[in-house]
Amino acid sequence: MEKIMRKQSRRHKENLTRTKKKIYSSVEEAIEALKETATAKFVESVELHANLNIDPKYADQQLRTTVTLPHGVGKQTIIAVLTNEENFEEAKSSGADIIGNDELIEEITKGNINFDLLVATPNMMPKLAKLGRVLGPKGLMPSPKSGTVSSTLKTTLTEFKKGKFEYKADKTGIVHVSFGKSDFTNIQLGENLEALYRSIEQNRPSGVKGKYFKNVFICTSMGSSLKLDLEIFE
Repeated sequence: MEKIMRKQSRRHKENLTRTKKKIYSSVEEAIEALKETATAKFVESVELHANLNIDPKYADQQLRTTVTLPHGVGKQTIIAVLTNEENFEEAKSSGADIIGNDELIEEITKGNINFDLLVATPNMMPKLAKLGRVLGPKGLMPSPKSGTVSSTLKTTLTEFKKGKFEYKADKTGIVHVSFGKSDFTNIQLGENLEALYRSIEQNRPSGVKGKYFKNVFICTSMGSSLKLDLEIFE
């Protein structure tokens, strides 16, 4: 069977030439180069990819936490709240987009997931147990660790509406996170990048031995990867 090679665009080749084998030793330089590679005809997402020295199959080497970046990520989050009827008004006034009880569970069971984040009050968790197979693979299962199981809905919803979001390492130990858009200013992207790095650093799993970060790259959704010096944030 003949192997089909996808032809690289001139834009992509130019980006590769500009960034190949280069290691960026300052945040300002890295962000400047990142913006120069954002040449698509739409506003691209800006991403961090951190390869960590962890093995997530062990409980003490798993990374799953939340962070609020100084300038958000340029995306509106649709939040669903699963709670008792007496809490519906509080959830609505605090910014929830979808609110429900048994009927919301029924919709989720059918695969109707029209939200980016699910927040649940503690008393609803037993009812959610049966939805693990639906919500788990999508990273939507509420958990106390991620702040999505809460009895203080107003505070929780206000934080998530301000841009708080959850991230985690995948099964290979790599964190893939968006930290803004290509139309953000250099300062906004730099501050978001530093805040995200600090969050990963501060949530180092207890089971990590020795070096935590193997390597860190940033890129736009259509651009080439830029490798960062691991001492860039020191």
